[in-house]
Amino acid sequence: MDLVGACRVFVQVAERGSFTLGAAAAGVPQPVASRRIAALEKHLGNLLFDRSGRRAALTPFGRDLLASAKRLVELADALECDAEQARLRPLAFAVPDICPARQLAVLDCTARELGMVLAFRAADPATRVELLNAHDVRLALLAVPPHEATWAVPLGVATAAGADTRPLRLETLRPRRPQRTFQRIWIQPEDDLPHIRDHLKQLGHRAALLPAQITVAASLTAALSETLRTGALLLCSAAQAHELGLHWRAFAGTPVARGYQLRAGTGDDARHVSQRLREPIARCLGVPANARADVPAGGETEVRNGDECSVGHP
Repeated sequence: MDLVGACRVFVQVAERGSFTLGAAAAGVPQPVASRRIAALEKHLGNLLFDRSGRRAALTPFGRDLLASAKRLVELADALECDAEQARLRPLAFAVPDICPARQLAVLDCTARELGMVLAFRAADPATRVELLNAHDVRLALLAVPPHEATWAVPLGVATAAGADTRPLRLETLRPRRPQRTFQRIWIQPEDDLPHIRDHLKQLGHRAALLPAQITVAASLTAALSETLRTGALLLCSAAQAHELGLHWRAFAGTPVARGYQLRAGTGDDARHVSQRLREPIARCLGVPANARADVPAGGETEVRNGDECSVGHP
């Protein structure tokens, strides 16, 4: 027997003195209300209403139980309200601070359509790890080597001016003699990681570049400033270059890429969110559209995303 549903009808009928009006207030047909009251009376072992008159009058037994029935219904309503609030409690989510605001908004919209509320914490790679380990967030997009990644983002270089879209060969950046002038490649904090920074420096060494030609910037703003002011190159993804209004070129030969993996502090939040929000997360990270379309779905180290989300493109 549905005890809460029966008590809800009991309270409504008792307050209105009518099975018909009580059933309407409880949102059920009158025959259903009558059956629920009969089942409740059988369950409790006595009659709740005196049915001899035209009104549904409470018996002494019914009057004694009415207050308890009201408390049960109120507690059930409070439980449902609390459950709804718990489902809507924001899920703290540490994301790269390079994620565009629009794409984060698309991700949030998609999550809300699926019954999730995300609270983003934008941070650099090291801080994202700290936030997750300290349980300040429940989820974090952590930077990992591409071969361990769920999402991989190819990197190239971007400049403020130039129409050359051919892949860049690093040896073309060798300093000119006798002036010894050179172009720098600036690495932003998001890419100040061994699997990116050290790999790029090794490639630069093989191409006979000066050590100073590959430099880590204190911030993305500082790196972008140097790119705009001196004609330097910014290490970034094609999507980030487009957002910053720069011209992007891929690297020729050995690829350089960011890698990301979604991890959770506890439980299966990472698997749940990764499966349901794979595509909008890929967009936030700047995964190329062709890579999103042809990676097998569900892989642990290599993922290709499914259909486009319904929210739309920028």
